[in-house]
Amino acid sequence: MDVLNKEQRHKAMSHIKSKDTSIELALRKALWKKGYRYRKNYKALPGSPDIVLTKHRIVIFCDGELFHGKNWEVMRPKLLKGNNPEYWVSKIERNMKRDWENEKTLLFLGWTVIRFWGNDILKNPDGCIKVIEETILEGLTESILD
Repeated sequence: MDVLNKEQRHKAMSHIKSKDTSIELALRKALWKKGYRYRKNYKALPGSPDIVLTKHRIVIFCDGELFHGKNWEVMRPKLLKGNNPEYWVSKIERNMKRDWENEKTLLFLGWTVIRFWGNDILKNPDGCIKVIEETILEGLTESILD
């Protein structure tokens, strides 16, 4: 494995996008094709959700596996053996904590929160759309029963 110096690492990391990522684009394209309209990177809500279906009060986060800690109990020991382990473990744990806090706040404000892992979106966008549609139907059913 090649080790990057500080400048090379900085340059590589600066190219990692925080919005309009391939996973977001894939899910948005599938939603649009199904006729759903949405807001993207909605700054009016905590965490600036990647996709917001305002009509249904649903927020959707498209999380990358590394930066949001998928399988953290498996990934953490691997990171501890890599380069700059203190930085990476701290960074990802902060991300996970922030994700949880934003999710709690959104739930408190009456929003439904859906999170998808990037690989799940890329491998099965139709499955993700199905989850979203089921969530919409649940919300409609609850509003009828109220």
